[in-house]
Amino acid sequence: MACWLLKTEPDTFSIDDLASRPRQTEPWDGVRNYQARNFIRDRMQAGDEVLVYHSSCPVPAVVGLARVASAPRPDPSQFDPDSPRFDAGSDTDHPRWVLVDIRYQRHLPRPVPLAELKQHADALEGFALLKRSRLSVMPVSDAQRDLILALAGDRSAGA
Repeated sequence: MACWLLKTEPDTFSIDDLASRPRQTEPWDGVRNYQARNFIRDRMQAGDEVLVYHSSCPVPAVVGLARVASAPRPDPSQFDPDSPRFDAGSDTDHPRWVLVDIRYQRHLPRPVPLAELKQHADALEGFALLKRSRLSVMPVSDAQRDLILALAGDRSAGA
């Protein structure tokens, strides 16, 4: 199974929001970047692990774990003219944007701030988050995952 980092702004939707949802599951909608869309559409699969990352906040950090809980499907917000995520160029026969459901697993024992991740840049070589990436969806290698979980004090590091 693959591992992904998904960015979210905690003022809009946080790990706490995900944990409080019925079934602790929520559609990961609103992705409007083609590369991020392609990761979701072409590579994400149910069961993949997710590192939840809070961005655009005082201390950006990896804060929790989730799982991809569905296959990719069209994001309905692209078809809703009243939605801020409406895309007039997308139609139901040829949807442009996709989503997956994400299911909460747990909060990390402690958040791992971006500043701390940068201190491990050599060990996290190739990690898109450290390259000022604006992507909201990015792949995480096994080694990157294990290091991040170890920094968080998570017992599943290396598992």
